Amino acid sequence: MNTTTHMLIQSYFKQLKMPQASKVYQSMAREAEDNNLSYEEYLLGVLEQEITQRESNRIQRGIRQAGFPVIKTLDSFDFKAIPSLSKQKVLKLAGCEYIKNLENVILVGNSGVGKTHIATALAYEACRKGMKVKFYTVAGLINEMLAAQQEYKLNRLEKQFLSYHLVVIDELGYVPFSKTGAELLFQFCSARHERGSLIITTNLEFPKWTEVLLDAQLTAALLDRLTHKAHILNINGESYRFKQALAKQTTD
Repeated sequence: MNTTTHMLIQSYFKQLKMPQASKVYQSMAREAEDNNLSYEEYLLGVLEQEITQRESNRIQRGIRQAGFPVIKTLDSFDFKAIPSLSKQKVLKLAGCEYIKNLENVILVGNSGVGKTHIATALAYEACRKGMKVKFYTVAGLINEMLAAQQEYKLNRLEKQFLSYHLVVIDELGYVPFSKTGAELLFQFCSARHERGSLIITTNLEFPKWTEVLLDAQLTAALLDRLTHKAHILNINGESYRFKQALAKQTTD
């Protein structure tokens, strides 16, 4: 191929915004020639490379935009350390049917048993399937809503929230909310009821949620919405992190 032709092809790929095709078209042309592929088969191969790379880029962009504090996967979770947690049920949830069905997942258990790990891993799987995901600590979510409320942008933020297929709310139960904070959390969850899925992690059994929401009626109404269509995973056991720390000390 002469230089002029190569430059023209590169220019056209750039105008068409096909960077992956630009990278592979020459090597794939040589492979097509070696394997006696037709022009159509060669063109199909180049286009498949472009589409595959675009999909990969879209997924990676979604993972970055989700705002995970740390990427966690189910492969790295030690299910044997938490025998009360059904591996089969978690793996089924990883298929993301609950998101398609607008259902919630609530992970209940004491500190250190891996609730955030499981929540992050399930949300990561949703990202890999091309779904739009956002990760929040409950404090971060409420603070963002409070700031939007003060700037009269709460409606805009709520519309943004509804664009997500899945929202993770982590660490509910560690710090009591203000009255306004509890009301905003209720407003957020009510807006998503049967319109989008939630994953919530909490260290409190449901009867104790009043301790942080400080309003029995609001707590009952919130739980009614959250548990209406929910997969509830009760994770009981010793601290997963504490076990890892002890194991590390033993090997050091």
